[in-house]
Amino acid sequence: MSRLKIIIKGNPILRKKSTEIAKITPGIKRLILDMVKTMKKDNGIGLAAPQIGQNIRLCLINTAKGPLALINPKITWKSLRKEIEEEGCLSCPDDWGPVKRAKVIYVKALNDKSQPISFRAQGLFARVIQHEVDHLDGILIIDKFEVNKKRGSPR
Repeated sequence: MSRLKIIIKGNPILRKKSTEIAKITPGIKRLILDMVKTMKKDNGIGLAAPQIGQNIRLCLINTAKGPLALINPKITWKSLRKEIEEEGCLSCPDDWGPVKRAKVIYVKALNDKSQPISFRAQGLFARVIQHEVDHLDGILIIDKFEVNKKRGSPR
């Protein structure tokens, strides 16, 4: 396992929509292990493949039970109830701000064993998943800061 370099805002990879993973190869499994190491070393609670220069639909969420790999994740439902919380990002190290997210979501994905999984997430767990799926769609937290929306300032 090796630690990977985190890409910082301004890099065009962070703005691209990631491609689906057709097959979970040994290379993908190795990448997941490297991403786990990187996320832990950088004290992240989530990490998406675009943040380490890979334009694929893969993200990791750090849970109480350990890292959870989500391959080709899809948020299939979001609650109407939202909450605004402060968010930061390893790819936007100097930017912290209020982001509105759904309180509860339903997610479908593949795990690192190629098995389909689906689950309900709420609170911080739901917030982190939404944040990482945004990365897979080329969206950064700076695009979502509520202060930008209130002021009408460009993102």
